[in-house]
Amino acid sequence: QVQVVESGGGLVQPGGSLRLSCAASGSIFRLYTMGWYRQAPGKQRELAAAIDSSGNANVADSVKGRFTISRDNAERTVYLQMNSLKPEDTAVYYCKVQLPITDEAYWGQGTQVTISS
Repeated sequence: QVQVVESGGGLVQPGGSLRLSCAASGSIFRLYTMGWYRQAPGKQRELAAAIDSSGNANVADSVKGRFTISRDNAERTVYLQMNSLKPEDTAVYYCKVQLPITDEAYWGQGTQVTISS
C-alpha cells in the first residue's frame, strides 16, 4: 500500500502561480511514475503532467509552457509548478503513483485549485 498526500491548492487570481506537492510513501519512490491529473466540474479526469523514473516529463498541450513537473527522490515528493494560471485551470488536482512492473496505481485525495478574480 502506498500513501499519497497532495498539498498546495488554493484560490489564485488569473495570471498567478501555485505549486502543488505530492508526497508518496515507499522505499522505491525513485522507480515510481508520478502524475498530476485534474478534474473540473462536469468533466472527465485528465492528465496534466507526468514524470517517469528517469525524469522524462509528459505535459498536456493545454498546460505546456505554463506547468512544470519535477521530482525530488530524496524527499519522495513530486511537484507541479503552475504559472500563468487561467480560470479554465480550475479543478481538483489529483496525484497518481504508478508502480514499476505491476503498474499498480494509487491516488491521492485531491487538492482544489480555483482560479478566479
